[in-house]
Amino acid sequence: MASTILLRHARVFNGKTMLDGPLSVLIEDNKISRVAADESFAGFQGTQFNMSGKTIMPGLIDCHVHLCYTASGDPSADGKKMGPAQLTLTALKNAQATLRGGVTSVRDCGGRDYLEFAVRDAINAGEFSGPTIYASGKIICMTGGHGHSHGRIADGVEEVRKAVREQIHAGCDLVKIMATGGGMTPGGNPEDAHYSAEEMASGVHEAHRFHRRTASHAQGTEGILNAVNAGIDSIEHGIFLTDECIDKMLSAGTYVVPTLAALHNIMQLPADYDGPKVPDFILDKCRRVALAHSASIKAFYAAGGKLAMGTDAGTPHNKHGRNAEELRFMCANGISNLHALRIATYNGADLMGLAMHGLIEPSYMADILIVNGDPSEDIEMVANTDNHNMVIKAGRIVQSVITA
Repeated sequence: MASTILLRHARVFNGKTMLDGPLSVLIEDNKISRVAADESFAGFQGTQFNMSGKTIMPGLIDCHVHLCYTASGDPSADGKKMGPAQLTLTALKNAQATLRGGVTSVRDCGGRDYLEFAVRDAINAGEFSGPTIYASGKIICMTGGHGHSHGRIADGVEEVRKAVREQIHAGCDLVKIMATGGGMTPGGNPEDAHYSAEEMASGVHEAHRFHRRTASHAQGTEGILNAVNAGIDSIEHGIFLTDECIDKMLSAGTYVVPTLAALHNIMQLPADYDGPKVPDFILDKCRRVALAHSASIKAFYAAGGKLAMGTDAGTPHNKHGRNAEELRFMCANGISNLHALRIATYNGADLMGLAMHGLIEPSYMADILIVNGDPSEDIEMVANTDNHNMVIKAGRIVQSVITA
């Protein structure tokens, strides 16, 4: 059971800003009870940790993962070799690695035959350790569209509406609709719009009618505009943003989830990797869009657009548990350290609709990451998991390198 824990004398990033301090944080059961100067806790006799020189912050929130993907050079091929039992266990293993890496909540943006729902339900019920999981179920795509080998293929306004209803019936937390082509589907062009404006509007409206948030894989400009005009809640990737796209997204409050780690890891072969090679068609497309992706995210950020962290973990060489590296890529792309921290915590909770998550404040869920130093000065304190000291999920210590 969760217990009372006092984290003493630390810097605190509360999800929005660095607080004046040092401060101490009291956890009771699964929630944050109090944030105050250390002298306020004189005489405390329970479990306590001296966090001097460290920073207490909300657990990271990754708004774009694929728990059933293996992160090998060709995860699609891996998936075809695995049966339902192995896919389910893979999703559980990946979820637990994600939590150990400091990520306390995720959105799974496309699984396999709803197998990830069993993992979600077991973890969310406390039967296994892992991050809070929101899952989209099957991606919805057109005939021959991005992800068609494992998605729900739907063509036309009525069929898209039916596909959304199927995901809701299966128990999805959000609905993901593929607005454009993508990098990992043979023959697909990231610049091409797939669903028409009418099809997108049908799917988004139906999801919202049943109180589900929506996400759209959207890389090319026309597809992005179709999704934004339909009222989509988040654009995933956002590679070819134009001024028109950005203006409309600012007006609508649309989030972008950049997934910078996905392109980076596909194009940077790990020195010790000896698994399946990334197919050439994927590499070719990633090289073609890399500069546009960087420019688009810089422009959206400079305009004051809403960003949430996402990694696309599970795609080639993009390992679950290394999700925190996305903060390094965000900062290398011109995002300030403090904004990157907010993007990776409070903004993620806001996008997901995770009530009482993403802040270090009384009554909020005690999902907490404690790191060395000051990440507002050095983002590597978060991006490099070697600098993580403790992960707390719902008031329970799940990973720690320090003792009481």
